[in-house]
Amino acid sequence: MRRTWLLGLGFFSISITWALYNAFVPLFLDPYVSSVALIGFMMTIDNYFALFLQPWIGNRSDRTDTRFGRRMPYLLIGMPLAAVFVALVPYHTGLVTLVLFMVLMNLAMSIYRSPTIALMPDLTPDAKRTKANGIINFMGGVGGILAFGGGSILYRNSQSAPFLVAAAITLAAMVVLLLVIKEKRDALSYTPAERQGRIRLRGELDRTTVLLLLAIFFWFVSYQGVEALFTLYGTNQLGLEDSVASFSLTFFSLFFVLFAIPSGWLGNRFGKKRIILIGIAGLVLVFGSITFVESVFMLRVMLAIGGVFWACININSYPFIVSTGSEQSIGTRTGLYYLVSSLAAITSPPLLGLIVDEFGYGSLFYCASLGMVVALLFVLLVKNEGKTVEVKSNGAEVAG
Repeated sequence: MRRTWLLGLGFFSISITWALYNAFVPLFLDPYVSSVALIGFMMTIDNYFALFLQPWIGNRSDRTDTRFGRRMPYLLIGMPLAAVFVALVPYHTGLVTLVLFMVLMNLAMSIYRSPTIALMPDLTPDAKRTKANGIINFMGGVGGILAFGGGSILYRNSQSAPFLVAAAITLAAMVVLLLVIKEKRDALSYTPAERQGRIRLRGELDRTTVLLLLAIFFWFVSYQGVEALFTLYGTNQLGLEDSVASFSLTFFSLFFVLFAIPSGWLGNRFGKKRIILIGIAGLVLVFGSITFVESVFMLRVMLAIGGVFWACININSYPFIVSTGSEQSIGTRTGLYYLVSSLAAITSPPLLGLIVDEFGYGSLFYCASLGMVVALLFVLLVKNEGKTVEVKSNGAEVAG
């Protein structure tokens, strides 16, 4: 488990970088771009890279074989490049150089994001993956909180300071991972897919995987739409100040982080599918109920409860996707997971925005609840219960 915490440093560095990027880059774009919609589009560059690059890179890493392993070469290339370009972002001299640094930073991070996440199931037995994913997401959540808190303090002193710190953390995480993880020694089944025959993306799309990917798409449509439009909902529907509305959403994120590790334990104990279903059903009720909430206190209570249910879904979904394939397809399935979640991130805000334009802000949480209902139906069609299999010392397999 010590290695899992150290592996979480990779996700920790990614989360800090993204949080700082999302918080401060719009401020850099604002003097050059008058359209808020265009700024919003430019801030989704990472999702377009994820849509096209990460499935290919994940699949490619399954077939890579070097003295550093399958995944580490992508970290050794992508992390230093990302550190350089994230450090350069605040030193832009105009819109052209700013966009150039943004694109290059996003490209560099796309190189190592899927391989970094794929290292967890590579090094962790199936029986411990939900717990490990809980730990990694906990570290990512802490990274995001530190970025927003500490980043704001650093930014007041120097616009470049948060980005330089993020670059230093990225390089430090790379060094730790390089020193601690030896893939050929530590991986449970180190057999590059090339030796097993070429793994194709299409070949991984069996019935269970397709149903899970569809469920993932719809629950991320609900989540991403709420996250993107919540501040506008709070100010226009509830009459809250901008700061009060945005701070309220922190309760959702905070309780997600607090429940990340327990939800992994529950998924391991009772089965991933069962805990995901509880999470989806819970969010259907929470999102449906928020429409009737009028006080800030009750709004934050409901968002806190929603964060707990979101942890039940999000912590167990990635290990569930990985568990339905072979050990040689982990990178490929990681890429598919990020492809679907990125597609939802691209389509959800404008789609729900159009519905809000037509029917008003009161429709936001009804739509989010409906998206969760559709996700629930797809998960119910999955026959795999997502229960872990523990291998005892005598070789016997025991479902848990």
